[in-house]
Amino acid sequence: MISAVGSRLSSFALGIWVLRTTGSTTDFAMTFVAMTIPALLVSTISGVLVDRWDRRRTMIACDLLSAATMLMIAGLGASGHLTTWHIYLAVGAASLFDSFRAPAFAASIPLLAPKDQLPRINGMAQTGRAVAEMIGPLVAGVLVSRISLLGILILDALTFVVGLATLLVARIPRPVSAARKDRQGLLREAAIGWRYVHERPGLVGLLAIYGSNQLWFSIACVVIAPLLLSFAGPTRLGLQYAITGAGLLVGSIAMAAWGGPRKHIHGVLAFSSLAGICFAAHGLSTSFALVAIAGFLLFLMLPAISASINSLWQTKVPADLQGRCFAMQRVLLHAVTVIGYCLAGPLAQHVFEPLLARGGRLAGSVGAVIGVGPGRGFALMFITLGTLMTLGALAAYCVPAVRHIDELPDGLSLSAEAAPAGAGPHAQAADGEQRLLALSQQTPP
Repeated sequence: MISAVGSRLSSFALGIWVLRTTGSTTDFAMTFVAMTIPALLVSTISGVLVDRWDRRRTMIACDLLSAATMLMIAGLGASGHLTTWHIYLAVGAASLFDSFRAPAFAASIPLLAPKDQLPRINGMAQTGRAVAEMIGPLVAGVLVSRISLLGILILDALTFVVGLATLLVARIPRPVSAARKDRQGLLREAAIGWRYVHERPGLVGLLAIYGSNQLWFSIACVVIAPLLLSFAGPTRLGLQYAITGAGLLVGSIAMAAWGGPRKHIHGVLAFSSLAGICFAAHGLSTSFALVAIAGFLLFLMLPAISASINSLWQTKVPADLQGRCFAMQRVLLHAVTVIGYCLAGPLAQHVFEPLLARGGRLAGSVGAVIGVGPGRGFALMFITLGTLMTLGALAAYCVPAVRHIDELPDGLSLSAEAAPAGAGPHAQAADGEQRLLALSQQTPP
């Protein structure tokens, strides 16, 4: 949590530095592109390497490299040589390191916690991220004027040291097959993870739900600011961000205390359908109170969805494949995020806003209910996104493989599945190696 707050501090401060230095919104937007592209390019192989390597050492290395990057940027700033290209390289490097750290972290949780506690532990992990999202920008806004960018970057580097200290005293078991000597090609091993998922329609459906939810959210991230600014000022926009952050924090704490429904798929689909209703409520009127309540409730449900999805992956995927399967999620996340960012502007400007402009095609029908004029097209976008999210969750309930995914056999490690009962660790590793080789040589179904 402390490390995440530090990272949020520095990312906010670096973005403000670019905006103030260049005065260009395009240059500011490029920081988001620089964060997305490296992760998209390497996530396919990063999961394989996470499954090969010791996960604790992987996270330690990522924290060391991240701290070094922040200190290098601080040094460039102190010497007066800092440029926007340095910022792009720094945020790209941070994203690259996180492409290894995040799947290593997620794949370590089931090695440390019993199955029935996974939703609670995932809720606790969400709490750390929620605190970072809520506190990071608020603290950074104050610190930028008090201790400058240089001080914030040094502070971020120190928070990585806290993360390192935690990892140094932690003991994370290593899956047996991760220690095997005979390696295959990275892409072939990545294909083993995809084949495992592809052969189980329930996991494919879960991946589809995850991807579609992320697509709607990426579009909404672009649209929420112009929607609010069409009837409220910048102060209320900042207040809305704080309110949604509070919802995320409360939801994370509640998930850690409750543990979610007994069947994890209900946590995914039921809360996704309710979240879609909250999504749609954003566009029903120009009442800030309605938008604030809808935003709080929406983010209140996100930890339940996320923790339930992660718990299913952690129980249904073998431990020695989880790194690449969580990396698969990150590839999908970054891909749909880029698509959503690219679609949001053209859809708003050329489709939805003209439909609800005065005299627009829907002005006399939909416009009679939610209003017409500037900003109401954004409102219709939220209603559409929310409807799609709810319908997607209800449609997933109609797919037996998804609905009964909790009944799918738990994913033992490949070595544990292959080894006979009572076999020693060397025999287990050898049998696991043979199973991996057999899987890699199968033709795709």
